[in-house]
Amino acid sequence: MVLQSQSVRDAALLIGTVALSLSAGAIGSIATASNVSGWYQTINKPWFTPPGWLFGPAWTILYILMGASLFLILKEGWERRDVRIATGIFCIQLFFNGLWSFLFFGIPSPLLGLVCILILWCLILWMIITFSRISKIAAYLNIPYIAWVSFATVLNASIYLLNP
Repeated sequence: MVLQSQSVRDAALLIGTVALSLSAGAIGSIATASNVSGWYQTINKPWFTPPGWLFGPAWTILYILMGASLFLILKEGWERRDVRIATGIFCIQLFFNGLWSFLFFGIPSPLLGLVCILILWCLILWMIITFSRISKIAAYLNIPYIAWVSFATVLNASIYLLNP
């Protein structure tokens, strides 16, 4: 009975952490949707800009991986100080993740987006390092995230430079 109860709690926690991550994406998409077919279509973009249809599936996978990584961290026990710190870093980077959409697409400002994404990249790296001290798997789950944000940073910087 205790094992079954723990399984239900774990399932609920996993669903909650993934839902938290996906909700950040959903909030960010509000700003994106309003300008992706307007302003964004009129600016100069570098040759390596991916097709628009790729962003939704890529981000969905990344948010699921992020949520799963947070689940692994929280499973280690909220009473642990390092778990609470890691969770705080996760939440801060998630905030900057959503903020980027509002700065880049909502305002729209490639410069403010670039500043934000550079901060986000540093926060993701800090999160990965912090997670690795608690769960290597949780840290590894965020490697695709930092890789994608690295690419997105180059893309954002290129857009800024191409549209003075």
